[in-house]
Amino acid sequence: MPYTVDFKNVSTAGLESSPVADALAGLRANEARYYKNKYGHDFTVVPAAEAPEVLDYVNTILSTERNLVIASKPLEVSAFEVDGLRMAYVFYVSGLAINVMYAIDEGGKRAVGFKLSDGMEVPEELAASFKFARQKSKLAGTIRGSYFVIKGEY
Repeated sequence: MPYTVDFKNVSTAGLESSPVADALAGLRANEARYYKNKYGHDFTVVPAAEAPEVLDYVNTILSTERNLVIASKPLEVSAFEVDGLRMAYVFYVSGLAINVMYAIDEGGKRAVGFKLSDGMEVPEELAASFKFARQKSKLAGTIRGSYFVIKGEY
Protein backbone atom coordinates (compact mmCIF):
# COMPACT_ATOMS: atom_id res chain seq x y z
CA MET A 1 0.00 0.00 0.00
CA PRO A 2 1.57 3.33 -1.04
CA TYR A 3 2.34 5.85 1.69
CA THR A 4 2.88 9.53 0.92
CA VAL A 5 5.60 10.75 3.28
CA ASP A 6 4.50 13.71 5.40
CA PHE A 7 7.46 15.92 6.25
CA LYS A 8 5.44 18.21 8.53
CA ASN A 9 4.25 15.42 10.84
CA VAL A 10 7.08 12.89 10.73
CA SER A 11 5.89 9.31 11.21
CA THR A 12 7.76 6.04 11.67
CA ALA A 13 4.98 4.19 9.79
CA GLY A 14 6.57 1.30 7.90
CA LEU A 15 9.92 1.77 9.66
CA GLU A 16 9.04 0.52 13.16
CA SER A 17 11.34 -2.51 12.95
CA SER A 18 14.43 -0.32 12.58
CA PRO A 19 16.52 0.25 15.73
CA VAL A 20 16.87 3.87 14.55
CA ALA A 21 13.25 4.24 13.38
CA ASP A 22 12.87 7.88 14.49
CA ALA A 23 16.07 8.96 12.74
CA LEU A 24 15.22 6.93 9.62
CA ALA A 25 11.75 8.51 9.55
CA GLY A 26 13.42 11.93 9.77
CA LEU A 27 15.75 11.01 6.90
CA ARG A 28 12.81 9.82 4.79
CA ALA A 29 10.91 13.03 5.61
CA ASN A 30 13.98 15.10 4.68
CA GLU A 31 13.98 13.47 1.23
CA ALA A 32 10.22 14.07 0.90
CA ARG A 33 10.64 17.77 1.75
CA TYR A 34 13.43 18.15 -0.83
CA TYR A 35 11.34 16.70 -3.68
CA LYS A 36 8.23 18.64 -2.69
CA ASN A 37 10.07 21.96 -2.45
CA LYS A 38 12.30 21.54 -5.52
CA TYR A 39 9.95 19.72 -7.91
CA GLY A 40 6.45 19.82 -6.38
CA HIS A 41 6.62 15.99 -6.21
CA ASP A 42 4.90 14.00 -3.44
CA PHE A 43 7.39 11.40 -2.18
CA THR A 44 5.60 8.04 -1.93
CA VAL A 45 6.99 4.76 -0.60
CA VAL A 46 5.76 1.17 -0.61
CA PRO A 47 6.93 -1.86 1.35
CA ALA A 48 9.94 -3.40 -0.41
CA ALA A 49 8.08 -6.69 -0.89
CA GLU A 50 5.42 -4.89 -2.96
CA ALA A 51 7.91 -3.54 -5.53
CA PRO A 52 10.68 -6.12 -5.98
CA GLU A 53 11.57 -4.62 -9.36
CA VAL A 54 12.78 -1.41 -7.66
CA LEU A 55 14.91 -3.39 -5.23
CA ASP A 56 16.29 -5.51 -8.10
CA TYR A 57 17.16 -2.38 -10.08
CA VAL A 58 19.11 -0.85 -7.17
CA ASN A 59 20.78 -4.17 -6.29
CA THR A 60 21.83 -4.72 -9.92
CA ILE A 61 23.53 -1.33 -10.06
CA LEU A 62 25.26 -1.84 -6.69
CA SER A 63 26.46 -5.30 -7.67
CA THR A 64 27.56 -4.45 -11.22
CA GLU A 65 29.20 -1.10 -10.48
CA ARG A 66 30.86 -1.81 -7.12
CA ASN A 67 30.34 -5.49 -6.29
CA LEU A 68 28.21 -4.44 -3.30
CA VAL A 69 25.55 -6.47 -1.53
CA ILE A 70 23.72 -4.71 1.29
CA ALA A 71 23.33 -7.00 4.30
CA SER A 72 20.46 -5.12 5.94
CA LYS A 73 16.82 -5.97 5.21
CA PRO A 74 15.04 -3.51 2.88
CA LEU A 75 11.91 -1.99 4.42
CA GLU A 76 10.57 0.44 1.83
CA VAL A 77 11.22 1.54 -1.74
CA SER A 78 10.25 4.41 -3.97
CA ALA A 79 10.63 4.95 -7.71
CA PHE A 80 9.60 7.95 -9.78
CA GLU A 81 10.65 10.27 -12.58
CA VAL A 82 11.09 13.99 -12.05
CA ASP A 83 12.71 16.68 -14.22
CA GLY A 84 14.41 14.21 -16.57
CA LEU A 85 15.70 12.02 -13.72
CA ARG A 86 14.72 8.46 -12.92
CA MET A 87 14.95 8.12 -9.12
CA ALA A 88 14.88 4.97 -7.00
CA TYR A 89 15.15 4.76 -3.21
CA VAL A 90 15.57 1.91 -0.75
CA PHE A 91 15.24 2.40 3.02
CA TYR A 92 16.80 -0.37 5.12
CA VAL A 93 16.14 -1.62 8.67
CA SER A 94 19.70 -0.59 9.67
CA GLY A 95 18.90 3.07 8.98
CA LEU A 96 20.65 3.16 5.61
CA ALA A 97 18.97 4.90 2.68
CA ILE A 98 20.23 4.37 -0.86
CA ASN A 99 19.11 6.41 -3.83
CA VAL A 100 19.86 5.96 -7.50
CA MET A 101 19.69 9.11 -9.61
CA TYR A 102 19.75 8.24 -13.29
CA ALA A 103 19.40 10.95 -15.94
CA ILE A 104 17.18 9.76 -18.77
CA ASP A 105 19.11 11.80 -21.33
CA GLU A 106 22.56 10.58 -22.35
CA GLY A 107 25.36 12.52 -20.65
CA GLY A 108 23.26 13.58 -17.67
CA LYS A 109 24.05 12.95 -14.02
CA ARG A 110 23.95 9.34 -12.87
CA ALA A 111 24.96 8.39 -9.35
CA VAL A 112 24.21 6.23 -6.33
CA GLY A 113 23.91 8.01 -2.99
CA PHE A 114 24.19 6.52 0.48
CA LYS A 115 22.73 8.26 3.53
CA LEU A 116 23.14 7.03 7.09
CA SER A 117 20.51 7.81 9.71
CA ASP A 118 21.62 9.58 12.87
CA GLY A 119 22.88 7.00 15.38
CA MET A 120 23.71 4.16 13.00
CA GLU A 121 27.17 2.78 12.32
CA VAL A 122 28.64 2.75 8.82
CA PRO A 123 27.65 -0.64 7.34
CA GLU A 124 30.58 -3.03 7.05
CA GLU A 125 30.08 -3.44 3.30
CA LEU A 126 30.51 0.35 2.80
CA ALA A 127 33.13 1.19 5.45
CA ALA A 128 36.25 0.28 3.45
CA SER A 129 35.23 1.98 0.19
CA PHE A 130 33.44 5.19 1.12
CA LYS A 131 34.08 8.30 3.19
CA PHE A 132 30.97 9.91 4.64
CA ALA A 133 30.45 13.67 4.89
CA ARG A 134 28.11 15.13 7.52
CA GLN A 135 25.17 17.42 6.95
CA LYS A 136 22.67 18.83 9.46
CA SER A 137 18.94 18.46 8.97
CA LYS A 138 16.09 19.79 11.13
CA LEU A 139 14.11 16.64 10.34
CA ALA A 140 16.88 14.03 10.49
CA GLY A 141 19.56 15.38 12.86
CA THR A 142 22.99 14.62 11.44
CA ILE A 143 22.96 12.80 8.12
CA ARG A 144 26.16 11.21 6.87
CA GLY A 145 26.34 10.73 3.13
CA SER A 146 28.50 9.44 0.31
CA TYR A 147 28.05 8.54 -3.35
CA PHE A 148 29.60 7.12 -6.48
CA VAL A 149 29.09 7.93 -10.16
CA ILE A 150 27.38 5.28 -12.28
CA LYS A 151 29.43 4.35 -15.33
CA GLY A 152 27.20 1.70 -16.95
CA GLU A 153 23.85 1.80 -18.72
CA TYR A 154 20.76 0.71 -16.80
